[in-house]
Amino acid sequence: MAAMNLPNTLTVSRIFLVPLLVVVLLTKFEGPLILGVPKEFLGAGIFAVASFTDWLDGYLARRRHEITVLGQVIDPLADKLLTSAAFISLVQLDLAPAWMVAIIIGRELAVTGLRSIAYARGVVIPASPLGKVKMGSQVVAILALILGAGRPGDLLLIGQVALWVVVATAVTSAADYYRRFNAVLGPRGAGVPARADETAERRTRVG
Repeated sequence: MAAMNLPNTLTVSRIFLVPLLVVVLLTKFEGPLILGVPKEFLGAGIFAVASFTDWLDGYLARRRHEITVLGQVIDPLADKLLTSAAFISLVQLDLAPAWMVAIIIGRELAVTGLRSIAYARGVVIPASPLGKVKMGSQVVAILALILGAGRPGDLLLIGQVALWVVVATAVTSAADYYRRFNAVLGPRGAGVPARADETAERRTRVG
């Protein structure tokens, strides 16, 4: 398949890492080690590799001019599957409050819905700068909480602080998305055609 270039292959590999991450984090193994490695380290390593492919596939797609419709669809899907699975696992491990994770995942579903509706009407709502802050703090929170499991100290504290940053940016960026969505597709903005720069945005992989 022509659309299955290297960037898209990396994105698909990230999806396949999701169940592996959940198995490593939530399965009760005999002893604290898996193949001689503490399971927290292995889980953090899997998540770190998957997060790195999120940056790498976008970089390669732009560098090699291999941006495809398939990539635009599965890249954000892979991101949401990865972070949602990690956060739900953290709730199961009593490392993250369920209400905070519910807000984070609910935000992802709401924003995805708004952007899909806008895109179907020919309008692209660009990613919010706060979204990048949220994504970065998500990676820090998940890695720190996994590595800090059972080891009260600086890592656990960093993870908890980063989790609050994720929640704050999730709520703020969701409100910003809704404001922009209402501006272009509300009663006053309905029917406004996409601008040239918005059309070009469609050809950029969503990070």
